Formats: sequence, structure tokens, C-alpha cells
Amino acid sequence: MSLFGGTISSLQTGLDYATVKNQTISNNIANVDTTNYKAKDVTFKHTLNNQLQFQAKRTNEKHINFSGHTNQPFQVTMNKNTQFNHNGNNVDIDKEMTELANNQIYYQALVDRMNGKFNSLQRVIRGGGA
Repeated sequence: MSLFGGTISSLQTGLDYATVKNQTISNNIANVDTTNYKAKDVTFKHTLNNQLQFQAKRTNEKHINFSGHTNQPFQVTMNKNTQFNHNGNNVDIDKEMTELANNQIYYQALVDRMNGKFNSLQRVIRGGGA
């Protein structure tokens, strides 16, 4: 029996995504002047769409697993098709800073929601009082 009906697990997945996204953005910002560095991004929607489009059933454990399930429902991708600087670098610092701010807001919202879940549990344990 799940105490929160999977909410904590979903929040944890969101926090994992936000953490990887933050690391990826930070790497992009750190390499803004690195020659031939290609910006990376974390994709979730692409992976989700791939999962929804292809369903394969394994009838034997020795068969190849086509579902592509991983522990993380997101992946880091590299943008090789653009070039913003004369040195082959394609990091757009304004875009990266905007994404960093958005990701920090997203992360904090998830933390606040998780804190709310644990505070509710604490209230129940204490018998509904403060």
C-alpha cells in the first residue's frame, strides 16, 4: 500500500529531471566560450512520445526488450545543427539563463509540494493538532 498513492514517486521523478536539467544548463553556461562546444538539453517529452508510440510485448525473457524503459524517463541530447559563435560554439547564454531560472522555479515548486505531503503526514501522525 502506497502512503501517498504514487505522488511522492512522481515528485521524485520530477526532482530527478530538474536536477539533471540544472546540471546540463550549468555545463552549457560553463562552456559558453569553449570552441566547438555544442549545447545540450534534457528531453522528457520526446522520450514520453516514443514510449507511447511503440508497445511491444515480450513473450519470453530472452527476447529483446523493445520498450526502452530506463530508470529515468528523460535523456540528455546534444544540438549539433546550429552555430551561434565564430568558434563553432552554439550556446545561447540568454536562453540558458532563462531556462536556468525556469528550472529553479520548477524545482522549488516540486520541493514545496513534497514538503506539503510530508507536513500532512506529520499532522496525521500527531493526531491532527499542530
